[in-house]
Amino acid sequence: MPEVNGRWVADMKSARQADNEEPAEERAHDFRPVDRGFTKEMAIAEAQRCLRCKKPLCVEGCPVNIDIPGFIEKIAEEKFGEGLDVIHEASMLPAICGRVCPQETQCEGVCIRGKKGQPVAIGQLERFLGDQPELASQPQMSPSSGKRVAVIGSGPSGITCAGELARNGFDVTVFEAFFTGGGVLVYGIPEFRLPKAVVKREIDGLREMGVKFEYNAVMGNLADAEELLGEKGFDAIYVATGAGLPKFLNIPGENLPNVFFANEYLTRVNLMKANQFPEYDTPTKRAKTVVVFGGGNVAMDAVRTAKRLGAERAIIAYRRTEDEMPARKAELHHAKAESVEVMPLVSPLEFLKGEDGNVCGVRVQRMELGEPDASGRRRPVPIEDAIEEIPCDVAISAIGTNANPFAKKIGGMELNKWGYIIADEETGRTSNPRIWAGGDIVTGAATVILAMGAGKKAAADMTRVLLGA
Repeated sequence: MPEVNGRWVADMKSARQADNEEPAEERAHDFRPVDRGFTKEMAIAEAQRCLRCKKPLCVEGCPVNIDIPGFIEKIAEEKFGEGLDVIHEASMLPAICGRVCPQETQCEGVCIRGKKGQPVAIGQLERFLGDQPELASQPQMSPSSGKRVAVIGSGPSGITCAGELARNGFDVTVFEAFFTGGGVLVYGIPEFRLPKAVVKREIDGLREMGVKFEYNAVMGNLADAEELLGEKGFDAIYVATGAGLPKFLNIPGENLPNVFFANEYLTRVNLMKANQFPEYDTPTKRAKTVVVFGGGNVAMDAVRTAKRLGAERAIIAYRRTEDEMPARKAELHHAKAESVEVMPLVSPLEFLKGEDGNVCGVRVQRMELGEPDASGRRRPVPIEDAIEEIPCDVAISAIGTNANPFAKKIGGMELNKWGYIIADEETGRTSNPRIWAGGDIVTGAATVILAMGAGKKAAADMTRVLLGA
């Protein structure tokens, strides 16, 4: 590691290390991870590009404020265990965040090196350390507080909150509606982006810290807030149920066979292993032509999954252009490399019924971009008489989600008119002084790292309140 007068001097000449990807023409036909991750040599070389800024904007750009220059310096010094310890001070999920966080709009998006070139590959370096959990020190655990907390939901917000509370000396039980932990990390994100073994490893780490998990536990049906805080003996609750209720397109033919919502389609494959039917009992339609409507990461996941299930044509149709797509640029790049077709400026009007009763196509309206709307993006406007039909044997809607009904069933908290929990942004406090909440059930669909940030903030506030600090 180059130094002058004891101060870090970055390697200004070296280019950013290229991602270590599997060949697109091969990976598009199976569910292998797209990215192999950095080798030791690649990680050290990339770490040496860091400028060690006096005012590290990357830390401010991280929703959980990881000491990014600190762990990068440890990589450059080949002190990988110490680097992982630095990350664990702020985040317990580096192997996950290194893979799925939108670094280009967060830490890497404000990296000074990115002003005149390529930013430091912060996400890849975080993943490099996260994939070596055996190097980390044992987490520092506070003495038992004697307090019990129920965490509802084992997605990124719930498990982050659970981990923080366990470290702070609380007896934590996580209630999960599915038969395995991870929430959206396992049902919503495909194996080729986030291997299930990585999520399981993080869940197992929480178990080692004393966190208990109860699966197939649909809270609101099994028990509500009043019961948890009463006869069940919990001192507080953290609600992180997510927001997985699909948004409807509200067009004719939406209920035809082989028209799917993205959450259903991805859950069948990601969690219930429909891609391995009949070895596993869950079937799903394998189609020749698949059209996915939407432009976010979920749409990308769905269309790339369809390609891996054998689709000859996998199309992502979006009502704006590629430039306005909210999906990560890396996901769009990977999809196009895998021969996914992008069809911009179309909006679905009607799903068409074939002679066999199944969907056989979709009628779409061609659009053009008008003036910017409230999001700052140019509003799509229909082009008069520009209507086309796209043949397909599977269609998937990936236009977003709404709050699921579990929060209302759990009860004891004030909800807004859309069914999301009203909670303080900085503390997670709800209208009930013994209930906190965070993640998508508060904010609406957002990123993994933002959900984690909410869990971390709530855990800190719960600790202060419950221990009277």
